[in-house]
Amino acid sequence: MENAIIQPWPRLRVADWADTRDTLHMWTQIVGKVRMAYAPPVNHWWHVTLYPSARGLTTSAVPHGSGVFDLEFDFLDHRLHVRTSDGGSRDVTLEPKSVATFYGETFEALAALGVKPRIHAVPNEVERAVPFADDHEHKSYDGAAAQLFWRQLLQAERVLGRFRSEFVGKSSPVHFFWGAMDLACTRFSGGIAPPHPGGAPNCPPWVMREGYSHELASFGFWPGGGEEGAFYSYAYPEPPGYAERTAAYYDKALQECVLPYETVAEAADPDAALTEFLRTTYEAAADLAHWDRPALETSR
Repeated sequence: MENAIIQPWPRLRVADWADTRDTLHMWTQIVGKVRMAYAPPVNHWWHVTLYPSARGLTTSAVPHGSGVFDLEFDFLDHRLHVRTSDGGSRDVTLEPKSVATFYGETFEALAALGVKPRIHAVPNEVERAVPFADDHEHKSYDGAAAQLFWRQLLQAERVLGRFRSEFVGKSSPVHFFWGAMDLACTRFSGGIAPPHPGGAPNCPPWVMREGYSHELASFGFWPGGGEEGAFYSYAYPEPPGYAERTAAYYDKALQECVLPYETVAEAADPDAALTEFLRTTYEAAADLAHWDRPALETSR
């Protein structure tokens, strides 16, 4: 797609970049698994995520020996930057290329800097888990579309970040999970949750049980579920009455609340529209599950 004028809430139809999205999804899985190989484990898999940056998506600093390294998708210059704290750097060009080629080039760049991770080189949370080294099917990269998606993430992160600040209980950062390719922020009541039944494709049940070990309400943005992606919200375990109280947003097929991105982008006040969705669905989860809201929330 051609370069577009930068809008505060960029417009990007899923159908217009589906091939690039699917290729980029695999690329982010490769980079995320590199971080996972070295980062100390943190509850709910918070140590594996990526973060929106001023240029794209980054691993942040990852420990390695007595120093650190990072990888950053730069969606302005269309490079994957690989950098170490001793001053070393390599770049991998972001352009139309297969997952197999990207995987090989990324690991060559890491090896040149003395970083040699061992990863499970097969994607998770997708129906067809083709090993990265064998994936020659996904090979699209529309740089303008990738940049628009990143700018969507920046807007989502900004509003989710303000929403996160209203909660003083345990909360995740606003971070990007490469498994499902979503930006997420999760609040916790402090209570233990029943074991999660699993069900994500090519993802062991024990992974899901760790992610959902405690009662939670989760919120985020996903580049699917609508013509231009969708914001979502859900509670685990879902308390009785949640679907009825959130009927304006609740999707029975997905069993979670959904707000199309285009609804937010077209609103007179997009920030207010998204914040209303987040607050309404959180309050439904917290009230119906009897969270100690006065102890967990700030006064707005």
